[in-house]
Amino acid sequence: MRFPLSLNLTGWFQVGWSADIGIGDVVPMTYFGEDLVAYRGLDGVLRVHDAHCQHLGASLAHGGCVVKEGIQCPFHGWVWAPDGRNVHIPYQDRVNKARRVRPWHVLERNESVYLWHDAAGREPMWGVPDALRDLGPHVAARTFHPALPAGREHYKNLHVHPQAFAENAVDPHHFRFVHKTPISPVVLSEQADGPIWRARVGFGNRWVSDPARDPDENDTLNTLIIYMAGLGLTFNAEQLRGGMRVISIGVTPVDDETTEIFATYWADEVAADSVPGHYEGRITEAKRALPDDIKIWEHQIYLEPPGLATSEAAAFRKLRRWATQFYPESRPAPDGAAAAGHGTAEVNEFE
Repeated sequence: MRFPLSLNLTGWFQVGWSADIGIGDVVPMTYFGEDLVAYRGLDGVLRVHDAHCQHLGASLAHGGCVVKEGIQCPFHGWVWAPDGRNVHIPYQDRVNKARRVRPWHVLERNESVYLWHDAAGREPMWGVPDALRDLGPHVAARTFHPALPAGREHYKNLHVHPQAFAENAVDPHHFRFVHKTPISPVVLSEQADGPIWRARVGFGNRWVSDPARDPDENDTLNTLIIYMAGLGLTFNAEQLRGGMRVISIGVTPVDDETTEIFATYWADEVAADSVPGHYEGRITEAKRALPDDIKIWEHQIYLEPPGLATSEAAAFRKLRRWATQFYPESRPAPDGAAAAGHGTAEVNEFE
């Protein structure tokens, strides 16, 4: 394998956008090698289950329908509740208490749908940030256009490992050669805090000319805030002279070989957006960088150890150590982590 790291990762992963699944909609999905069914109940809540009815194995995702009690199988009409229990069999009074269609943890935030995956079946161990509030006060102070419909891209059938994308956070020099910036940006700060990785990167001569100076946290012009929540989700906030943009990129395993990338783009509201096409042009510009990265990642191999330059070695080693916690086979479970199955509780509070 070009990237011999497991895709059996622990964390939150994007699997879609909320606006695409309306009340009563049933959507088939395949992630982490599992056939899944997503549906929005009549109560407006989005749920994801294993796809197959536990009666005779029909797919709930293909012909299943939403009913008051949950989702109904298209084959014999058995109904499965949000917690996975069988609650109705049309041709007998008793239900099957022994069988259950496994529910998965689902979270809707940032106009997106996130799924929690953990091979050991543990409950979610961290949250998903609010992309427009948790990346810094200079971001939270602004008002943003909705991302959808213009601000999104979905790349399928990729061979991009989530860690390949994560390592961009400690790779300032790729900006010169992949994204054609005049000079490499400067990493002003970086911090690993459990499953969260934060970094601040400065672009332009003013940072390069005096890299030893103490960076002012209030000096946000031409800086990039990077916030990774596990290996599956990365959020970037960049303040430019023409306004602020926030980008969410999720790399989600489909099976042992392939992944998908979900990219979501927000631009803040500025006066110039009143000019026809101005906002659309800002979004188009924000979308330019990712395809160039994907071209590299799709053909990249993983080297351990890599042949690093002296100036970049410490940061790469730090990130690779941080990343090991998301591979269940490579580290013990955190203290107090329960070995429970996929549950039904929605995580609504960012931690």
